[in-house]
Amino acid sequence: MTPGPDPGPEARLDLDRTRRIDLPEAVYCRHKTTAQCVAIVAEMLERGHDTVLATRTTPEQREALLAFVPRGDTGTTLSWRHRPPSGRRVAVVAAGTSDLPVADECRLTLESLGHEVQALTDVGVAGLHRLLAVLGDLERAEVLVAVAGMEGALPTVLAGLVPQPLIAVPTSVGYGTAFEGQTALLSMMTSCAPGIAVVGIDNGYGAACAAHRILATFPSHGPSPQPADGAAR
Repeated sequence: MTPGPDPGPEARLDLDRTRRIDLPEAVYCRHKTTAQCVAIVAEMLERGHDTVLATRTTPEQREALLAFVPRGDTGTTLSWRHRPPSGRRVAVVAAGTSDLPVADECRLTLESLGHEVQALTDVGVAGLHRLLAVLGDLERAEVLVAVAGMEGALPTVLAGLVPQPLIAVPTSVGYGTAFEGQTALLSMMTSCAPGIAVVGIDNGYGAACAAHRILATFPSHGPSPQPADGAAR
C-alpha cells in the first residue's frame, strides 16, 4: 500500500490496543477534518494488522475514504480488514426504521470483529405483535442489543422475555419530550427488568464493543438452556 499522508502530531495512534483489550481503536470522524480522517485511516491500514473502523463520517469524509475500498459501508460507518468468523452470534434489534443508523453502526462493528449478526428492524412495542412474532428467531443469539428511541421501552420488554445478556442503546429519536434521547436513556436505566446494561445515547459502536467483551468471557455454547416444563426453577 502506498503510504498515506502524515496524520500529524494531533493523532497518536494506539496500534497496541488490540493486544491489550482485543478491540481495535476506531476512528471517530465527527469534528475531524477530512484530511485528518484520511491520514489516520491510511496509517492504520499501513501499520496496523487488525480491523479498521471509521464511524460518524460526513458525506465528504466518506467520499474520500471510499478510495481505500472499504469492506463494509453503512453510509456513516466504514470498515476494512474484517476479522475471521468467530462462530458467535449477536442479535441487533431496532425498535423502528428511524433507529437504523445507530443499529447499523452496531451491526457493522460486530461484523468487522468477526461475529455473525442477526438484524431485526421495526419491532418496537407500539406493535407488540411484531416483536412477539420474531422472538423465536432470537434463540440462537448469544447476546442481544436493543436499539430504541421514543420512550425506550423495547429493552425492558425483551429482557422480560429472553434470558441472554442484553445491551440497551437509547437513540435521539422521538417527539416532544423525548429530549434527544434523554427520555429513552433514563427509561432504560430505571428499567424494572433486571440485568440490562445501558450505553450512551446513539452509541451503537459502544454497544457492539460491550457485546464483544461479553462474548470473550464465556465459551461458545449458545444461550443458556431453558428448563423443561415443570422442572424446578
